[in-house]
Amino acid sequence: MKFTDDQIADIGEEIIKVLKTVYDPEIPVDIYELGLVYDVQISDDADVKIIMTLTTPNCPVAETLPQEVKDKVAEVENVKSVDLELTFEPSWNKEMMSEEAKFELGFL
Repeated sequence: MKFTDDQIADIGEEIIKVLKTVYDPEIPVDIYELGLVYDVQISDDADVKIIMTLTTPNCPVAETLPQEVKDKVAEVENVKSVDLELTFEPSWNKEMMSEEAKFELGFL
């Protein structure tokens, strides 16, 4: 089944809401506001590809956090599949955080 652009946009909004429920265990800010999610691609068939990173390659949740993201996004209505790519290029830095996250952590 092919989705319309509006339906894809709605799915995208739901995915972002879900991403904002996933937290880095060491920082009290969600992964979306931290800037750990580099890209969310949604095909006409609602196959989702997420490109994300971690604050460091040695992050204590390197095994579990990507799986949590994948599981939660897979539960979004109409999402057919979720492909998650973990990348460390470019490396994450605090400049990638949203203004809101910087404010919460006292960087502003």
